[in-house]
Amino acid sequence: MKIGLVTPYVYPVPGGVNDHVRHLYEELRLRGHQVRIISSSHGLQKPSEGDVVRLGKGFSFPANGSVGTITLSRSFDGRARAMLAEERFDLLHFHEPFVPFLSLSLLRESQSVNIATFHAYAGFSPSYEFGSRALQGFAGRLHGRIAVSAAARHFIDRFFPGDYKVIPNGVDADRFRRAVPLSRWQDGARNVLFVGRFEERKGLIHLLRAIRVLRREGRDDVRLLVVGGGPQEREIRRYVMTRHLQGIEFLGRVTDDEKAQLFRTADVFVSPATGRESFGIVLLEAMAAGTPIVCSDIHGYKGVVKRGEQGLLVPPGDKVALAEAIARILDDPGLAARMGESGMARAAEFSWRGVARRVDDYYGFVIRRLEASGGLPPHFAAEIPPAPVASPRPAAPPA
Repeated sequence: MKIGLVTPYVYPVPGGVNDHVRHLYEELRLRGHQVRIISSSHGLQKPSEGDVVRLGKGFSFPANGSVGTITLSRSFDGRARAMLAEERFDLLHFHEPFVPFLSLSLLRESQSVNIATFHAYAGFSPSYEFGSRALQGFAGRLHGRIAVSAAARHFIDRFFPGDYKVIPNGVDADRFRRAVPLSRWQDGARNVLFVGRFEERKGLIHLLRAIRVLRREGRDDVRLLVVGGGPQEREIRRYVMTRHLQGIEFLGRVTDDEKAQLFRTADVFVSPATGRESFGIVLLEAMAAGTPIVCSDIHGYKGVVKRGEQGLLVPPGDKVALAEAIARILDDPGLAARMGESGMARAAEFSWRGVARRVDDYYGFVIRRLEASGGLPPHFAAEIPPAPVASPRPAAPPA
């Protein structure tokens, strides 16, 4: 099939949705499909670069405790219509389809099979609460719906009820398993790792408060490695400086390979998010590296980390519980090893190859359903995917 993957965020700027789109693009191509990525531009990017097609300009804005993107163009609908007429996609796969305005314009003009993946979990969303009625027409143009977790499905189903297939995010487990620890940080100190944006919902301030609790208890051997940046950076650095916190290393943004090495270097990975997380890809990355986890006991994380198996879950925002959980893992090598081994085994269940296979199977299910009802869109020109062959049941043992 010819497939267009639509991301409302400026590709390839790093982020959960764009990372998902990149891996899906690579794996679907390996499965024999012709795939292009449709995104917006930000700055001086070319309108088209290889398999990336750009429409409109992307502008950042605060959203869901993070930073979102809105895409604008003076002639959006006309450009979208012309591009779709030229490309003639069999299937368009929208990621966060209701983020204005790129996805909405393409969805309005699409004559292809339309699939959507919903990534977000926000608890309460004013934009969906007050805009869902206006978006019902767009939702009605979707032929299939995917959610990356039960939390994401629960969230979006409140505003746009329907049938959702849960297909999780994936992880490049081989990259993390093969990574070599960084000798720079192997000096006898115990390494606690944080990876994420410096924003309220990621909870870094709570981790710093927990480190302060550990310092008061005499744990001077604990070092915090902080990867990332964001709008709260000045506040975070001020907290560290005014409390005279030692052993806090700000590493900024790092490459994917460096990040994998840091996960392998860490004695424990901590994700103290306060909420509004639909999945937690960083948890998968930690597990793939064999790193035990301490994370918040929030809806989106409980579907990834099994309590007491790959990590310890603590109430969000509780600095004392966070400090106790970190200390427990650092002080119990057997527990840390068991959690690391369990994490590597669980991460293998989330390979991108397996995720892409499940997505491709879902494409086939939706297409066969449309064909059976006479509802295939006019631009669909590919062969109808055959139904998967059920594995034969093993024969019963002789009596």
